[in-house]
Amino acid sequence: MTVRTPHLPHGRHFAVTWSIPDDFGGMTEAILRRSRAFSEVAGTPVDVLTFDARPDHPALAERLRQTGALSDGIRILNLYDWLREHELPEAAAPTPPVTVDAPIPEGAPSTARMRDGRVVSRMVRDGGGGMLQTDHFRADGTLLLTDRRDVRRRGTLGGRRLVLHDREGRPVRAWTRAWALYADWLDALTDHTPSYMIVDSKTIAPFMQTYRRPHVVSVHLIHGSHRDSAGAVKSSRRAALTSARHFDAVAVLSRTQARDLRRDVDGLPPVAVVANPRATHTGDAPIGPRDAASGIVVASLTKRKRVSHAIDAVVRANEGRSTPLTLDIFGDGESRGPLERRAAGHPEIRLHGHDPRARDRLAAASYAVFTPHSEGFPLALVEAMAAGCIPIAYDVDYGPGDIIHHGRNGFLVPRGDVAALARTVARVADLPEPSRQRIRERAVRSTSRFTDEAVCRQWAGVFGLALVRRSLRGRSAVRAAVARWPRVRAAAPSAVRVLARFGLLSRVQGRRVTATPPA
Repeated sequence: MTVRTPHLPHGRHFAVTWSIPDDFGGMTEAILRRSRAFSEVAGTPVDVLTFDARPDHPALAERLRQTGALSDGIRILNLYDWLREHELPEAAAPTPPVTVDAPIPEGAPSTARMRDGRVVSRMVRDGGGGMLQTDHFRADGTLLLTDRRDVRRRGTLGGRRLVLHDREGRPVRAWTRAWALYADWLDALTDHTPSYMIVDSKTIAPFMQTYRRPHVVSVHLIHGSHRDSAGAVKSSRRAALTSARHFDAVAVLSRTQARDLRRDVDGLPPVAVVANPRATHTGDAPIGPRDAASGIVVASLTKRKRVSHAIDAVVRANEGRSTPLTLDIFGDGESRGPLERRAAGHPEIRLHGHDPRARDRLAAASYAVFTPHSEGFPLALVEAMAAGCIPIAYDVDYGPGDIIHHGRNGFLVPRGDVAALARTVARVADLPEPSRQRIRERAVRSTSRFTDEAVCRQWAGVFGLALVRRSLRGRSAVRAAVARWPRVRAAAPSAVRVLARFGLLSRVQGRRVTATPPA
């Protein structure tokens, strides 16, 4: 059988996030893997855009490249570093009056950020820690940008003015909101070229929903749960979701979340379901017999992950056993100290801290334990299954229940039930080896929909959906029914299937709809 290479729409492709932290976790890892899949499988380079002012972006990118997290075809572009090297084009509309804001004087009480022995930014705060002014500098020491937040009264928070300076120190552009600067940067990057932006970060999503350009398609991908413990929309998500209609589509990582999101938020654009690609090296391990007692956890050590439950479950499961079960925990975070104290006196529980090769250990583990409060898409769960681990997971929103078929390719446990978790861990260890082997094989097979090729095809469908929706926005189906339906099929082969899935096919059935790329 011939497998067709996935085709993404022609144009520039971007992943939009706020920052890439040093100890990045699931979302950033998913961004980089998806971007690599776009580049290597679909032949589509991706620029990852960041807006934070950390001083060491070049060093960070180099570290990521050395570890293989950043592959060819992917660039990380940061707003401030880009401005240090490039000129913004002339403003298309009048800007606020450009007045000179004096930089922070040398010797004034301030905090400096350094790169290669040079100051890249200097900040002054008020007595309560509020940011009053930040100056950004080029590598040659010339002033790049002043960002004042005490415009109304010097030394007191109120108002904002950002002023861009040329290399001779002359003020050339000014903005009263950072969002206006962000928009000018995106305009310079896209340069009227058809562009596709996946907005990953909830921090930058409120701005991105205001960035509307005829040549830009934007899709907001929600990586985590949108609900809090009471079942309401999280306050951290509300700003982006209440105005999400301004995106061309919204994507989530599981079918159950798509269902709940449609119920919880009115006026959404079409909600698509996509997957994050699993690591390319997982699934290559032999799926032969393993030490039945060997368990593993790969997770950030935070309260949300509840790794303490995994520790307690294995300790309970070992009560009365002659051969103890083991649990190797890979990860780091603010809960590491308390977890180490919890595991003290239990040599079968081993905490290894952060290890970039932790996923390689999945090939030797018999079972993997997942105990989070909530998920969007448990990437570590899919990787464990692809490596032949038997997953034992809390049945939380969202993700595990969409991936695990209880008793066939893994086991679901009622959320928060440590006693049931302990019983399940013991049950898996006590299964006959042929039964464990069958479960492992099913687990591996069930991850085929998370390959790079499958994920690229899913995104091709999402972009096709976004293009069709854009063609219908503000028009009746009749006015939209022009004679270019074949171009829809050419630009997005899955468009018909996508339209049917989201209830839009009835609007255009028997008619031809324009869905050409944005121009």
